[in-house]
Amino acid sequence: MTTMTQTSARFREFKMPDVGEGLTEAEILKWFVQPGDTVTDGQVVCEVETAKAAVELPIPFDGVVHELRFAEGTTVDVGEVIITVDVAPGSEDAPAPAAAAPAQEPVEAAPAEEPKGRTPVLVGYGVAESSTKRRPRKGAAPEAAAVAAAVQAELNGHGSAAPVVDAPPVGRPLAKPPVRKLAKDLGIDLATVVPTGKDGIITREDVHAAAAPAAPAVAPEVAEPVAVSVPETPATVGSARETRIPVKGVRKAIAQAMVGSAFTAPHVTEFVTVDVTRTMKLVAELKEDKEMAGVRVNPLLIIAKALLVAIKRNPEVNAAWDEANQEIVQKHYVNLGIAAATPRGLIVPNIKDAHDKTLPQLATALGELVATARDGKTSPAAMAGGTVTITNVGVFGVDTGTPILNPGESAILAVGAIKLQPWVHKDKVKPRQVTTLALSFDHRLVDGELGSKVLADVAAILEQPKRLITWA
Repeated sequence: MTTMTQTSARFREFKMPDVGEGLTEAEILKWFVQPGDTVTDGQVVCEVETAKAAVELPIPFDGVVHELRFAEGTTVDVGEVIITVDVAPGSEDAPAPAAAAPAQEPVEAAPAEEPKGRTPVLVGYGVAESSTKRRPRKGAAPEAAAVAAAVQAELNGHGSAAPVVDAPPVGRPLAKPPVRKLAKDLGIDLATVVPTGKDGIITREDVHAAAAPAAPAVAPEVAEPVAVSVPETPATVGSARETRIPVKGVRKAIAQAMVGSAFTAPHVTEFVTVDVTRTMKLVAELKEDKEMAGVRVNPLLIIAKALLVAIKRNPEVNAAWDEANQEIVQKHYVNLGIAAATPRGLIVPNIKDAHDKTLPQLATALGELVATARDGKTSPAAMAGGTVTITNVGVFGVDTGTPILNPGESAILAVGAIKLQPWVHKDKVKPRQVTTLALSFDHRLVDGELGSKVLADVAAILEQPKRLITWA
């Protein structure tokens, strides 16, 4: 790839913004422009996938595309320059536009002459500290760490150099605070972890690798060089007997979040089987109600409303655990998460302030949430700040499950398949619509009594939907 050194204000660089809350990287899914194309302020130039969602990036200035720094399928750190634009085309001779670099092989580019300490970001997402650090190639970290150690030793020996800023105490493993917290939660001694990050820094992946059971001596990195020459498809390495799929984007975030939740929050799951025949009749009636015209009415709508009423009756269940301050944070609002299976993986967008919505408003919000998720347009903001979640495993014909908490939330309700079953009703065995509910909760926040009350309230409402009126 041809790199460009900026010597004037003619060329401007657009860096990968922080498109979510504290995200550090994103994968370039698709470029919508090529070198030589004219772009205008606000024009979408590429689509990227973060650990939370796919997001379109608009360019913040006018000009002609000079260079694409990375190819589609490349994971780029926040703050990296991804595209350069000629904002004064024709004013002087310029280097020929360069195409994007081959996947997985970015070359170090000269830093841009931009205001220090700020990185261009999307409108509404704030700004992040700029960074010119590039993701190291796998296998290079140990060598880099050795060189850094040798240089520091040499400087210390002569006593002529200023101390390195933010350098940790001698002998202390190099790791960022979130990585240290992860290691503490998993019971891993950082001194025993082999670092793969730049300059010997321990990454989250290093900690997870140390926590995993011992594996055969063959390192997974041996397949990495092969990925450069094969077509860019989800499954690029494998044989007739197995296929290897790179873990990144949403799938990588799901894995890390579920491991962190499972090892951090003590899960308890309780179950109840309930007759929902009256709820199904209510759903049929609401579909014919003029007040509900134009919105989708289904059992999930009534279940969501039942859970909101149960939370209103038992507000202590709607809380979060603050490990740093050793506090329980009571939430006086409910951002109701709905687990949605999408082509990109499982995501959990949430309905903001669901507790304040009427039934028609809740139905509208549910419909919009599902439609947006199916189209792959769910924004990171829509998935942030959830308090309690519902996962409907019944759509797959599954009776129930033991769901893992969404990180930072206190409870998750799993809804099983609704089936016609023999049931004792008014002292007689009759065919009734029956389902099984499973409520998992964080036992640090929710005692067994409280969790049982919430689950019993949801079941009671589904059995007798008129309680939505008397209890609401």
